[in-house]
Amino acid sequence: ANYVANVKVSRETTNSHVDRRWDSQLSVLPDKLQQRLMPFQKEGVKFMGLGKTVQAISVAYAYRQEWPLLIVVPSSLKYPWIEELERWIPELNPGDINLVETKSDTSKVTVLGYGLLTTEACPLVEALTRQRFNVVVVDESHYLKSRNAARSKILVPLIQNAKRAILLTGTPALGRPEELFMQIEALYPRMFGTWSDYAKQYCNAHYRFFGNRRQWDCRGASHLEDLHQRLSEIMIRRLKVQVLPQLPPKIRQRIPFDLPKDAAKEASGSLEEWERLMRTMGSGVSATDNPFTEVMGLVTRMYKQTAIAKAGAVKDYIKMLLETEKLKFLVFAHHLTMLQACTEAVIEAKVTVVPSSPDHATGMYRGCHRSQGNCCSLIT
Repeated sequence: ANYVANVKVSRETTNSHVDRRWDSQLSVLPDKLQQRLMPFQKEGVKFMGLGKTVQAISVAYAYRQEWPLLIVVPSSLKYPWIEELERWIPELNPGDINLVETKSDTSKVTVLGYGLLTTEACPLVEALTRQRFNVVVVDESHYLKSRNAARSKILVPLIQNAKRAILLTGTPALGRPEELFMQIEALYPRMFGTWSDYAKQYCNAHYRFFGNRRQWDCRGASHLEDLHQRLSEIMIRRLKVQVLPQLPPKIRQRIPFDLPKDAAKEASGSLEEWERLMRTMGSGVSATDNPFTEVMGLVTRMYKQTAIAKAGAVKDYIKMLLETEKLKFLVFAHHLTMLQACTEAVIEAKVTVVPSSPDHATGMYRGCHRSQGNCCSLIT
C-alpha cells in the first residue's frame, strides 16, 4: 500500500529555507501532537502533508491563522476525524467543530461527508462558498476521479479558491492517469493544460468507433515517466515497506457512527433492564430462580441489538474500503444480520463473490470477494 498527499502551497525558493521554516512551524504544534509524529511523518509535514490524518492535522494547524478549515471525508469517517481533531488540538472547543448534516454553519472547522455533495445540494454549496474556506483537507481524494461526478464539480472550485489545500489518498491511480486529472486540476489549474491536452499526452487518448459514431477513449496510459516526474513536485509517495520500522506492531482504530433512532431506543430499553437486574442481584432478591440465566439472556440480546444497529455503518465502511484498489482486508463477523450487511456491501460494490464453504478444521465459514486486486474475506 502507499499513502499519497497532493498539496497546494506557496512555492519556496530553496530546500534549506523550506526546512528552516517548517522546523519553526513544527515547534508551535501542540506538545501532544509533536510527540505523536513519527520521523517519516515529520518529514511528510515538512513537505506539506504526507499521509493520513495526523499529518494533515499538523499541516492544517500550522496554518490555523488562515482558518476557517474545511475537511471533506467519506461519510463513514466523519466521527473518527472529529475525534482526532479533538485529541490532537486540545484548544478546539466542541462548538468550534461543525459537522455538516444538511446545512453549513460558520465555525473554525467544518467536517463534510462526500455523501452530501449531490446535484440537489444547491443550498449547501451556496453556504460553503460564502464561508470562503482558506484551508481545505480532502481525505480519500480518489473520490474525485470522475470529471462528470457531482461531487467533483462541487468540490474542485472550493479547493481552487482555498489558499492551502491537502489531498490525501491511498489510491493515487498512477497507472490510470485519467483518474488523476481532477485532483491535479483542483490543486494547480492548467498545470497540465486542458483536459484534452492532458489526455493526449498521458492517457493515450485515441478514437474508438461504435458503428458510425466515434468516441474518445482515455482509459490508457502514456509518457508515465514524464508524468511521475512532474507529479513529484506536488505529490509525496511512501511505500509501506519504507515506514514499517517506525510503525507500532499493531494499530487499533475505533470507528464511531450515528445510531439509528429505533436502535437507540431499543438499546436504551435494554440498558435500563440491565441496570434493574444488577440492582435486583445486588439486593439479594430476585423474581426468578436463576437470575444468572436471565442476565446472560439479556447480554445475548444486547449483542444482537448492537449488530443490527451498526450493520448499516459497517456496510458503508466496507464499501469505502473497496474503493481502494488492491487493498486486502479481513472482516470478522458473527451475527447473520452483520454477515448479510457485509455481503450486500460487496455485491453493491460489484465485487465478484466466491461461494462460502466450511472449514472443517475450525468450523468457520469463509467467503472471499475479489475485484481487480481487491480481496475482502468474511469470516464468522
